[in-house]
Amino acid sequence: MSHYVDVHVGQKIRRRRWMTDMTQKQLADAVGIKFQQIQKYETGANRVSASRLFEISQALSVPVSFFFESIEGSLDGKNPAIEPATDENTVSADLFQGKEAIELLNCYYRWPEEQRRRLFELTKSLTKDSFADAA
Repeated sequence: MSHYVDVHVGQKIRRRRWMTDMTQKQLADAVGIKFQQIQKYETGANRVSASRLFEISQALSVPVSFFFESIEGSLDGKNPAIEPATDENTVSADLFQGKEAIELLNCYYRWPEEQRRRLFELTKSLTKDSFADAA
């Protein structure tokens, strides 16, 4: 059974790899291992050693601390309870961890600033309208 910290670190590796548009093979080549090992790290099946995590952080251009951001836990090593979002207007943080969301954000920030601003305003107005219709 995987430790929740190993799973968390693996998920952070995967998300950062997606954000940099890197394949598992490319990451594996950059750190000198087989892509299957990257798969095992990303699923939490294998624990990442400190030296390997350092190499991965360099390949992904982030500090090692990146992989431990937003992790909370207890001293007994058990996975902390995750509180679900209760407000119907609140989007789950899990939504922003998927590949599609990351790709959408990457595309969004490649647009010129004026186009981004217009899309943002349009999206806000459409969202307000949909919540008004539901009420």
